[in-house]
Amino acid sequence: MKELDNLVKINKLKQEPADAKEFAGMVQAGDTKLKDSQIAGLSEDSQFSLAYGAAHAFSLAALRWHGYRSDSRYLVFQCLQHTVNLSKAKWRVLDKCHNTRNLAEYEGHLDVNPQLLRELISITQEVQALVKAMPPIE
Repeated sequence: MKELDNLVKINKLKQEPADAKEFAGMVQAGDTKLKDSQIAGLSEDSQFSLAYGAAHAFSLAALRWHGYRSDSRYLVFQCLQHTVNLSKAKWRVLDKCHNTRNLAEYEGHLDVNPQLLRELISITQEVQALVKAMPPIE
């Protein structure tokens, strides 16, 4: 993939052979977090954290399926347009969620917008389906 190879050239991504066991573990982690994010009675903060974690797990799984690895959390979302053909508008929502997560983690400020949470869960479900439709790693 030309775009991802360009990121390797500038040291934003590393090439590393895909690993079926690692991929399956990431998908399973994403499945669990996404399911848990929808438990009735959870605070919006908890739902957001779990759904964000699921989105990251699925996005990283997609990147790893293609034989790349990133040390930057935000970059796995930006690569979704290349790894699973997710629209720019949708990965930008995930990028916004990343910024929201960073404010919570590093500055103690988490004000979850209910609409953003709904979009996060919906897009994460879409990414989940796209990742699960990928052929097995051989």
